[in-house]
Amino acid sequence: MANLRAFSCYRKIKRAYTRKSKYRTKGYIKAVPVSKVIKYHLGSHKKEFPNQVDLVSKQAIQIRHNAIESARVSVVRKLTKVLGRNYHFHIRVYPHHVLRENKMLTGAGADRMQTGMQKAFGKAIGIAAQVKVKQPLFTVHCEKSAIPHVRDSLRRAVHKLPCKCAVVTVK
Repeated sequence: MANLRAFSCYRKIKRAYTRKSKYRTKGYIKAVPVSKVIKYHLGSHKKEFPNQVDLVSKQAIQIRHNAIESARVSVVRKLTKVLGRNYHFHIRVYPHHVLRENKMLTGAGADRMQTGMQKAFGKAIGIAAQVKVKQPLFTVHCEKSAIPHVRDSLRRAVHKLPCKCAVVTVK
């Protein structure tokens, strides 16, 4: 992805007509791009923690997979530096919605090379998670003494995401 399209094109949640068929010729989307988000659970998986801190969305929006991965990296880097592995981090959204783009050529001779709006379904360029209002994006389970550090690391992740978010502490 050398040229990333502006996020304002994909901000609103709409049900896409994707037409995935078991017969390859009848499907409109031939291949879904690979997600950059690979790890959804980090830290100590088996230990039980008494406190939970959530990062909750304040808007209904689509979040690209690379924004989710960037926020994950910043949270885990801060938590690992301060707490070691004494936490459990969980990504609660999954990027499954295929984003498409109908490439348009400009310049001399471009009118003979493209179809315009005829057959304008577009090629898959990325994937995104569709998020509702008050839906938790990330959850961190931790000890009571670690709550200020967890809240600070989740506040840093908000700058990587394209929506307004709130950090909520749950007992």
